[in-house]
Amino acid sequence: MKVRLTDALLRSAKPPAAGRFEFNDVACSGLEFRITAAGARSWSFRFRDVAGKQTRATIGEYPAIGLKAARAAADAMRARVAAGGNPVEEKRAARRGANGQTFEALAARYLTEHAERHKRSHKRDARNLDLHVLPHWQGRRFATIRRGDVIELVERLIAAGKPTLANRVQSLISSIFTFGMDAAVVEANPCHRLRKRGVENVGRRVLSDDEIQLFWSGIVDRPRARQSGLGLRLALLTGARVGEVAGICRCELERLGEPDRAAWIIPGARTKNGREHLIPLVPLARDVVLELLGAIEPGDQYLLPTRSRRRKGHLSGNSLTQAMDYFGRRLTGDAAAVRTWLAEPPTPHDLRRTVGTRLAELRIPKEIRDRVLNHAPADVGSKHYNLHDYADEKRNALHRWAAEVEAIVTGSTRATVVQLAHARAGGY
Repeated sequence: MKVRLTDALLRSAKPPAAGRFEFNDVACSGLEFRITAAGARSWSFRFRDVAGKQTRATIGEYPAIGLKAARAAADAMRARVAAGGNPVEEKRAARRGANGQTFEALAARYLTEHAERHKRSHKRDARNLDLHVLPHWQGRRFATIRRGDVIELVERLIAAGKPTLANRVQSLISSIFTFGMDAAVVEANPCHRLRKRGVENVGRRVLSDDEIQLFWSGIVDRPRARQSGLGLRLALLTGARVGEVAGICRCELERLGEPDRAAWIIPGARTKNGREHLIPLVPLARDVVLELLGAIEPGDQYLLPTRSRRRKGHLSGNSLTQAMDYFGRRLTGDAAAVRTWLAEPPTPHDLRRTVGTRLAELRIPKEIRDRVLNHAPADVGSKHYNLHDYADEKRNALHRWAAEVEAIVTGSTRATVVQLAHARAGGY
């Protein structure tokens, strides 16, 4: 069936009673979407080889590979076919590995022997390889890859308006060749001393008082959005990363019945630096957590459960990012906060940056700010010898920040709110 594929169609397509359905994308010649009776969904690219025989090359599974990425992969395959190549034969040759001398073989070793053992972001490495590198270098011998080849590949991403991704891909390629040198299979790294070609925008977005007031009330004003809105409020109050907030679990909460000792302890398996992170839940943050707990069943573990029918568990960090984006797109009016929000829409990471910046304005020492945000300590003493968890200092810092937020959203004076927060915390 020939149709113009859309994300909505892909999500709503029902499996057949038997056999399979195949949809050919009229917007991308050769791209095919297949769904089987068992519910398996996959992408492929159909083409005619040099002998005129119609052939099918596998792209990958949906939704791991979305519509946009599948079209990009099909476009790359079509270009190779036009140049006389055959993606199926190239893949077979890559599997044979030509004695392990192809870039694909080297990349596979890098993923297995290095990234999966030492990098929390190994899945992102694999995805970037599949989408942005292997379609161009899959069957190529790594010894033939030169500096100009890397530049050409990176510049293609920059031209597509993805400078940050271009830099990440360049770093990944460099890491693969460095791994190859360490494994004594590669003689040189074509990325050696190659400057990052993409110009990245350094994040500097910090919410103003008016924007915080706008965000605090508006992010929870729709019933269906209240759950994710409360999660984003918690991010603003604690400075936690959006993925950490999305996965908050009942088992990570301690002493919720004691307002001056309540805490959220994120295990090292869920933090960016692999270190357990204690976040004191000051009363305002504790109220948010208690509301989230009250909205789930007593036996449920995740405070922000997913609504997806395809998987169970908690919301993804991307879901909270989308919720914040949707909030911004719904804003109307001519208020100053609305204008500045729409001119530069903030992200959940900007909430974290706001916390760090505002704590600095409150004269919280950098050492304590870093502990609140769980920044990895750089010095040897802090890494290995200073085991003090700074719980009291972090609680004090977050109390002062919560007082600031209350003052902003209620229009009260700072002094009044500080007194109220001090009293609610039992005189802490």
